[in-house]
Amino acid sequence: MVVLSSLFHRPGLIQMVSEKFRWEEISVMDERNTPMRTYQVCSVMEANQNNWLRTRHISREGAQRVYIEIKFTLRDCNSLPGVSGTCKETFNMYYYESNNANLWFIKESQYVKIDTIAADESFTQVDVGDRVLKLNTEVRDISNLSKKGFYLAFQDLGACIALVSVRVFYKKCPLTVLNLAQFPDTITGGDTALVEVHGVCVNASEEFEPPKMYCSADGGWLVPIGRCVCKPGFEENKDVCQPCRPGTYKASATDAYCTKCPPHSSSPQEQAIECICEKGFHRAETDPRSMACTRPPSAPENPISTVNETYVSLEWSPPRDTGGRGDIFYSLLCRKCSGDGKKCAPCGSSVHFVPRQFGLSSASVLITDLQPDSNYSFTIESQNGVSDLSPTPRGTVEINVTTSQTVSVVLKERRSKDSVTLAWQGPERSNGAIVEYEVIYYEKNQREQNYTVLKTRSNMMTVDGLKPGTTYVFRVRARTDGGYGTYGGEIELETSHEDVLPIGDPNQSTILVVSIAGGIVLLIFLVTCFVVSGR
Repeated sequence: MVVLSSLFHRPGLIQMVSEKFRWEEISVMDERNTPMRTYQVCSVMEANQNNWLRTRHISREGAQRVYIEIKFTLRDCNSLPGVSGTCKETFNMYYYESNNANLWFIKESQYVKIDTIAADESFTQVDVGDRVLKLNTEVRDISNLSKKGFYLAFQDLGACIALVSVRVFYKKCPLTVLNLAQFPDTITGGDTALVEVHGVCVNASEEFEPPKMYCSADGGWLVPIGRCVCKPGFEENKDVCQPCRPGTYKASATDAYCTKCPPHSSSPQEQAIECICEKGFHRAETDPRSMACTRPPSAPENPISTVNETYVSLEWSPPRDTGGRGDIFYSLLCRKCSGDGKKCAPCGSSVHFVPRQFGLSSASVLITDLQPDSNYSFTIESQNGVSDLSPTPRGTVEINVTTSQTVSVVLKERRSKDSVTLAWQGPERSNGAIVEYEVIYYEKNQREQNYTVLKTRSNMMTVDGLKPGTTYVFRVRARTDGGYGTYGGEIELETSHEDVLPIGDPNQSTILVVSIAGGIVLLIFLVTCFVVSGR
């Protein structure tokens, strides 16, 4: 509440304007013997009274609605003999709006009536004798004011009254802070209208949702909407934002309070929005600020290789120290080395990794398309989300392997037009003992349409059921405990159109001797016949 004027605390604030004024300014003592100034009128003996008392110009100070509180005493007409027709027990209160603060005369017709004022309690002659004045208090209001100020006027029509005080004020919603938003002093609106007020975020805070409230006609704040939140590095404490203490931080404005630094990090200064990682520890860009600082993992452990002629299968165990993270992955580096292993070079694009060479999630990989009888060195590196941030060497383990030789195939003999015998020599170095050999053959240029696979433990095999006069392709590979090698020793053979004696058959010499002997006998017989015929 803001008081615009207390009219009887200083002289000169009330002006009496009327040709027939009867108001008098008098000082009296109250029941506590305290002097007070009053304006009194008591023209009750004559009829048709019209006595006016007017205030100076009162500035409304932006208020659309003002209140007038009056305190007064009023004499009971029944306690005054002989005035039954002329005595009144009410008076009227008026106002006049004006931008002019120096008006000395206002017509009665220009005033706007506020109300007729009656007393709840009136006093009698006995009360005067006992010095007991029954004080009445009445409050009225004026709304929808628009000019700079106004004048108040009191009209007496024949009452015996004394105005003890007149107080003019307006109501406002006081300055307040709610949800970290400050709402200023706000004058209430006219009538019962609510005044919408937008709040301003207090120090070190920002809008989360635009804050606003409504100032009611009686000076109370209503319907809070929205709020402000403390900026990163600050937390709320009793409607203000205070900096986070050392050792704590607040990364987001939506977080309510500062939080203790996560493991392996610290904040030496106030107002921290994140904690600094200790030496050797890091935080990835995608890591939340609440996550502990981490470091790269140690090297993979227990690497195992399974080697054949052209591929290597590698397996290993995860690193013992993950660095505090769960996003472990692996990458491989392949190098081909000389026989003494002193000179190595990158493998190149001809070597393939299944499922991939980099970013492996599982601890195993298959490397294919290697060269037989060659030395390779593989470096397995374990990584995580902060490996690229660390200047220290990464955790790696190295494994060296030598691929096996392939199988060499030769033709042993052609037995017939539909059969051949093959022989081969196994690799000099193999990945374990050879369990068996696998022979695949097919008609030339028919590999995709039809082929046959045969298996044997021997290093020799006779293949039957071939088509005469047809070219076949034969390939052989070895299998060890570590798996199959690659097909090697490819050879092309064409079957005969007619049966041929197999070279090296044990019956071949007997047949040849019989044939020669038969030929000799036949020759002797022919010669003998020729001689006899000649004679």
